[in-house]
Amino acid sequence: MDLLVFDFGGTSVKGGVWHNNALEDTFSFPTPKTWDKMKALLKKELESRQNKFSFSGVAISAPGVVLNEQGIIDGISAIPYIHHFPIKEELKKLFELPVEMINDANAAGMAEAICGAAKGLPNVLFLILGTGVGGVFIQNGQLYTGKHGYAGEYGMMFLEGDKTFSELGTVVRIVERYSKRTGEEKGSLSGEIIFKRAEDGDTVAQEEIKKFYHTLALGIFNLQVAFDPDCIVLGGGISSRQAFLTEMKQTMDAFLEEKEWGYFAPELRQCEFQNQANLIGAAEYFKSQISG
Repeated sequence: MDLLVFDFGGTSVKGGVWHNNALEDTFSFPTPKTWDKMKALLKKELESRQNKFSFSGVAISAPGVVLNEQGIIDGISAIPYIHHFPIKEELKKLFELPVEMINDANAAGMAEAICGAAKGLPNVLFLILGTGVGGVFIQNGQLYTGKHGYAGEYGMMFLEGDKTFSELGTVVRIVERYSKRTGEEKGSLSGEIIFKRAEDGDTVAQEEIKKFYHTLALGIFNLQVAFDPDCIVLGGGISSRQAFLTEMKQTMDAFLEEKEWGYFAPELRQCEFQNQANLIGAAEYFKSQISG
Protein backbone atom coordinates (compact mmCIF):
# COMPACT_ATOMS: atom_id res chain seq x y z
CA MET A 1 0.00 0.00 0.00
CA ASP A 2 1.47 3.33 -1.10
CA LEU A 3 0.17 6.31 0.89
CA LEU A 4 0.91 9.98 0.52
CA VAL A 5 1.31 11.30 4.06
CA PHE A 6 1.16 14.89 5.34
CA ASP A 7 1.76 16.47 8.73
CA PHE A 8 0.20 19.94 8.98
CA GLY A 9 2.25 22.19 11.27
CA GLY A 10 2.01 25.87 12.14
CA THR A 11 5.42 26.61 10.61
CA SER A 12 5.80 23.92 7.97
CA VAL A 13 3.98 21.07 6.30
CA LYS A 14 6.00 17.85 6.28
CA GLY A 15 5.29 14.91 4.07
CA GLY A 16 6.48 11.66 2.62
CA VAL A 17 5.46 8.41 1.01
CA TRP A 18 4.57 5.32 3.04
CA HIS A 19 5.91 2.49 0.87
CA ASN A 20 6.57 -1.11 1.90
CA ASN A 21 5.81 -0.20 5.54
CA ALA A 22 8.47 2.49 5.64
CA LEU A 23 8.60 6.24 5.17
CA GLU A 24 10.55 7.50 2.18
CA ASP A 25 10.77 10.42 -0.25
CA THR A 26 10.23 12.95 2.56
CA PHE A 27 9.72 16.65 1.89
CA SER A 28 8.51 19.85 3.53
CA PHE A 29 7.32 23.33 2.63
CA PRO A 30 6.40 26.46 4.64
CA THR A 31 2.78 26.43 5.80
CA PRO A 32 0.88 28.72 3.43
CA LYS A 33 -1.34 31.58 4.60
CA THR A 34 -4.57 30.45 2.92
CA TRP A 35 -6.49 27.23 2.34
CA ASP A 36 -6.44 27.69 -1.46
CA LYS A 37 -2.65 27.92 -1.46
CA MET A 38 -2.44 24.92 0.85
CA LYS A 39 -4.60 22.82 -1.49
CA ALA A 40 -2.51 23.81 -4.49
CA LEU A 41 0.72 22.74 -2.77
CA LEU A 42 -0.77 19.47 -1.51
CA LYS A 43 -1.98 18.58 -5.00
CA LYS A 44 1.43 19.47 -6.44
CA GLU A 45 3.16 17.01 -4.09
CA LEU A 46 0.75 14.27 -5.18
CA GLU A 47 1.15 14.94 -8.90
CA SER A 48 4.95 14.99 -8.70
CA ARG A 49 4.94 11.42 -7.34
CA GLN A 50 2.12 9.70 -9.22
CA ASN A 51 4.43 8.35 -11.90
CA LYS A 52 6.60 6.62 -9.31
CA PHE A 53 3.99 5.36 -6.81
CA SER A 54 0.53 3.81 -7.03
CA PHE A 55 -1.26 5.66 -4.25
CA SER A 56 -4.10 3.99 -2.37
CA GLY A 57 -4.90 7.04 -0.29
CA VAL A 58 -3.77 10.09 1.64
CA ALA A 59 -3.07 10.11 5.40
CA ILE A 60 -3.03 13.40 7.27
CA SER A 61 -1.80 14.39 10.72
CA ALA A 62 -3.18 17.75 11.84
CA PRO A 63 -3.47 19.93 14.95
CA GLY A 64 -6.79 20.53 16.68
CA VAL A 65 -9.64 18.18 17.54
CA VAL A 66 -9.65 15.95 14.47
CA LEU A 67 -13.03 14.29 14.04
CA ASN A 68 -12.24 11.86 11.25
CA GLU A 69 -15.65 10.22 11.02
CA GLN A 70 -17.43 13.58 10.81
CA GLY A 71 -14.79 14.84 8.39
CA ILE A 72 -13.98 18.08 10.23
CA ILE A 73 -11.27 19.52 12.46
CA ASP A 74 -12.77 21.17 15.53
CA GLY A 75 -11.02 23.33 18.12
CA ILE A 76 -8.30 25.83 17.26
CA SER A 77 -4.68 25.70 16.13
CA ALA A 78 -1.89 27.73 14.53
CA ILE A 79 -3.54 27.00 11.14
CA PRO A 80 -6.97 28.63 11.58
CA TYR A 81 -8.23 27.94 8.05
CA ILE A 82 -8.32 24.15 8.46
CA HIS A 83 -11.08 24.26 11.11
CA HIS A 84 -14.88 24.01 11.15
CA PHE A 85 -15.77 22.98 7.61
CA PRO A 86 -15.97 19.60 5.75
CA ILE A 87 -12.23 19.46 5.13
CA LYS A 88 -12.05 15.72 4.60
CA GLU A 89 -14.59 15.83 1.76
CA GLU A 90 -12.69 18.67 0.09
CA LEU A 91 -9.44 16.73 0.33
CA LYS A 92 -11.02 13.59 -1.12
CA LYS A 93 -12.17 15.63 -4.12
CA LEU A 94 -8.78 17.32 -4.41
CA PHE A 95 -6.76 14.09 -4.40
CA GLU A 96 -9.43 11.81 -5.92
CA LEU A 97 -8.32 9.27 -3.31
CA PRO A 98 -9.51 8.04 0.10
CA VAL A 99 -8.41 10.34 2.95
CA GLU A 100 -8.04 9.62 6.66
CA MET A 101 -7.16 12.25 9.30
CA ILE A 102 -5.78 12.04 12.82
CA ASN A 103 -4.69 14.54 15.46
CA ASP A 104 -0.92 15.10 15.38
CA ALA A 105 -0.34 14.05 19.01
CA ASN A 106 -2.45 10.94 18.47
CA ALA A 107 -0.47 10.15 15.33
CA ALA A 108 2.84 10.36 17.18
CA GLY A 109 1.45 8.15 19.94
CA MET A 110 0.26 5.52 17.47
CA ALA A 111 3.65 5.47 15.78
CA GLU A 112 5.50 4.83 19.02
CA ALA A 113 2.92 2.33 20.31
CA ILE A 114 2.69 0.25 17.14
CA CYS A 115 6.22 0.22 15.79
CA GLY A 116 8.39 2.41 18.02
CA ALA A 117 9.48 2.71 21.63
CA ALA A 118 6.44 0.84 23.02
CA LYS A 119 6.03 -1.77 20.30
CA GLY A 120 4.32 -4.91 21.60
CA LEU A 121 2.80 -3.32 24.70
CA PRO A 122 -1.03 -3.12 24.81
CA ASN A 123 -1.53 -0.04 27.02
CA VAL A 124 0.71 2.91 26.32
CA LEU A 125 0.57 6.58 27.21
CA PHE A 126 2.45 9.01 24.97
CA LEU A 127 3.31 12.46 26.34
CA ILE A 128 4.39 15.25 23.99
CA LEU A 129 6.37 18.14 25.46
CA GLY A 130 6.35 20.97 22.96
CA THR A 131 5.06 24.53 23.16
CA GLY A 132 2.37 22.99 25.35
CA VAL A 133 1.77 19.51 26.72
CA GLY A 134 -0.39 16.95 24.94
CA GLY A 135 -0.57 13.24 24.39
CA VAL A 136 -2.58 10.14 23.75
CA PHE A 137 -3.52 6.89 25.45
CA ILE A 138 -3.44 3.66 23.45
CA GLN A 139 -5.55 0.96 25.15
CA ASN A 140 -5.34 -2.62 23.89
CA GLY A 141 -3.91 -1.28 20.66
CA GLN A 142 -6.78 1.17 20.12
CA LEU A 143 -6.63 4.94 20.21
CA TYR A 144 -8.71 6.37 23.07
CA THR A 145 -10.13 9.79 22.15
CA GLY A 146 -12.96 10.17 24.69
CA LYS A 147 -16.57 11.26 24.31
CA HIS A 148 -15.80 14.71 22.92
CA GLY A 149 -12.49 13.95 21.24
CA TYR A 150 -10.48 15.83 23.86
CA ALA A 151 -8.77 12.88 25.57
CA GLY A 152 -5.05 13.56 25.63
CA GLU A 153 -5.27 17.27 26.46
CA TYR A 154 -3.05 16.60 29.45
CA GLY A 155 -1.67 20.12 29.35
CA MET A 156 -4.97 21.36 30.81
CA MET A 157 -4.40 19.51 34.11
CA PHE A 158 -3.89 21.86 37.06
CA LEU A 159 -0.64 21.16 38.89
CA GLU A 160 0.08 24.26 40.94
CA GLY A 161 -2.92 26.31 42.06
CA ASP A 162 -4.51 27.63 38.87
CA LYS A 163 -1.40 26.90 36.77
CA THR A 164 -1.70 24.11 34.22
CA PHE A 165 0.77 21.48 33.07
CA SER A 166 1.30 23.42 29.83
CA GLU A 167 1.90 26.65 31.74
CA LEU A 168 4.61 25.05 33.86
CA GLY A 169 6.09 21.99 32.21
CA THR A 170 7.64 23.05 28.91
CA VAL A 171 10.97 24.44 27.75
CA VAL A 172 9.12 27.53 26.49
CA ARG A 173 8.15 28.27 30.09
CA ILE A 174 11.73 27.73 31.27
CA VAL A 175 12.81 30.45 28.84
CA GLU A 176 10.02 32.80 29.96
CA ARG A 177 10.78 32.39 33.66
CA TYR A 178 14.54 32.69 33.15
CA SER A 179 14.07 35.82 31.05
CA LYS A 180 11.87 37.42 33.70
CA ARG A 181 14.35 36.68 36.47
CA THR A 182 17.48 37.81 34.60
CA GLY A 183 16.05 40.67 32.55
CA GLU A 184 17.31 39.19 29.28
CA GLU A 185 15.16 39.35 26.15
CA LYS A 186 13.33 36.08 25.46
CA GLY A 187 14.29 36.32 21.81
CA SER A 188 17.97 35.98 22.68
CA LEU A 189 17.41 32.82 24.72
CA SER A 190 16.54 29.19 24.05
CA GLY A 191 16.21 26.00 26.02
CA GLU A 192 19.56 24.85 24.68
CA ILE A 193 21.26 28.03 25.93
CA ILE A 194 19.71 27.75 29.39
CA PHE A 195 20.61 24.06 29.77
CA LYS A 196 24.20 24.91 28.78
CA ARG A 197 24.31 27.73 31.32
CA ALA A 198 23.05 25.38 34.01
CA GLU A 199 25.88 22.98 33.20
CA ASP A 200 28.31 25.91 33.51
CA GLY A 201 27.04 26.77 37.01
CA ASP A 202 24.35 29.40 36.39
CA THR A 203 22.21 29.06 39.53
CA VAL A 204 19.09 30.70 38.02
CA ALA A 205 19.23 28.30 35.08
CA GLN A 206 19.73 25.37 37.47
CA GLU A 207 16.72 26.41 39.57
CA GLU A 208 14.44 26.79 36.56
CA ILE A 209 15.47 23.45 35.11
CA LYS A 210 14.93 21.79 38.50
CA LYS A 211 11.42 23.32 38.61
CA PHE A 212 10.79 22.07 35.06
CA TYR A 213 11.73 18.48 35.92
CA HIS A 214 9.75 18.58 39.18
CA THR A 215 6.67 19.73 37.26
CA LEU A 216 7.12 16.90 34.77
CA ALA A 217 7.44 14.41 37.61
CA LEU A 218 4.14 15.61 39.13
CA GLY A 219 2.31 15.51 35.80
CA ILE A 220 3.68 12.13 34.83
CA PHE A 221 2.84 10.63 38.21
CA ASN A 222 -0.74 11.92 37.95
CA LEU A 223 -1.06 10.26 34.54
CA GLN A 224 0.45 7.03 35.90
CA VAL A 225 -2.15 6.99 38.69
CA ALA A 226 -5.00 7.75 36.28
CA PHE A 227 -4.12 5.24 33.52
CA ASP A 228 -1.52 2.81 34.96
CA PRO A 229 -0.06 2.15 31.48
CA ASP A 230 2.60 -0.40 30.61
CA CYS A 231 4.90 2.51 29.87
CA ILE A 232 4.92 6.26 29.26
CA VAL A 233 6.76 7.39 26.15
CA LEU A 234 8.14 10.94 26.23
CA GLY A 235 8.32 12.93 23.00
CA GLY A 236 8.61 16.49 21.76
CA GLY A 237 11.67 18.65 21.15
CA ILE A 238 13.17 18.20 24.64
CA SER A 239 13.16 14.42 24.21
CA SER A 240 16.00 14.70 21.70
CA ARG A 241 18.28 16.02 24.45
CA GLN A 242 20.75 13.23 25.12
CA ALA A 243 20.56 13.41 28.91
CA PHE A 244 16.82 14.09 29.12
CA LEU A 245 15.55 10.61 29.96
CA THR A 246 18.27 10.03 32.58
CA GLU A 247 17.58 13.37 34.25
CA MET A 248 13.82 12.77 34.16
CA LYS A 249 14.17 9.34 35.75
CA GLN A 250 16.42 10.73 38.49
CA THR A 251 13.85 13.41 39.35
CA MET A 252 11.01 10.88 39.32
CA ASP A 253 12.94 8.45 41.52
CA ALA A 254 13.67 11.19 44.07
CA PHE A 255 10.02 12.27 44.11
CA LEU A 256 8.76 8.71 44.60
CA GLU A 257 11.35 7.97 47.28
CA GLU A 258 10.26 11.05 49.23
CA LYS A 259 6.61 9.96 49.06
CA GLU A 260 7.46 6.26 49.59
CA TRP A 261 5.56 5.41 46.41
CA GLY A 262 8.35 3.63 44.61
CA TYR A 263 6.15 0.58 44.03
CA PHE A 264 4.06 2.67 41.63
CA ALA A 265 6.93 4.05 39.55
CA PRO A 266 6.10 4.59 35.87
CA GLU A 267 8.27 3.01 33.21
CA LEU A 268 9.60 5.92 31.16
CA ARG A 269 10.85 5.55 27.60
CA GLN A 270 12.18 8.00 25.06
CA CYS A 271 10.45 8.27 21.69
CA GLU A 272 12.19 6.69 18.69
CA PHE A 273 10.86 8.53 15.67
CA GLN A 274 11.29 12.18 16.70
CA ASN A 275 10.04 14.51 13.90
CA GLN A 276 8.82 11.63 11.69
CA ALA A 277 6.45 10.21 14.32
CA ASN A 278 3.41 12.16 13.08
CA LEU A 279 3.85 10.93 9.51
CA ILE A 280 4.37 7.32 10.53
CA GLY A 281 1.40 7.43 12.90
CA ALA A 282 -0.87 8.94 10.24
CA ALA A 283 0.02 6.08 7.90
CA GLU A 284 -0.65 3.49 10.60
CA TYR A 285 -3.98 5.14 11.39
CA PHE A 286 -5.00 5.04 7.71
CA LYS A 287 -4.19 1.34 7.62
CA SER A 288 -6.22 0.70 10.79
CA GLN A 289 -9.23 2.53 9.35
CA ILE A 290 -9.13 0.60 6.09
CA SER A 291 -8.74 -2.74 7.87
CA GLY A 292 -11.45 -1.89 10.40
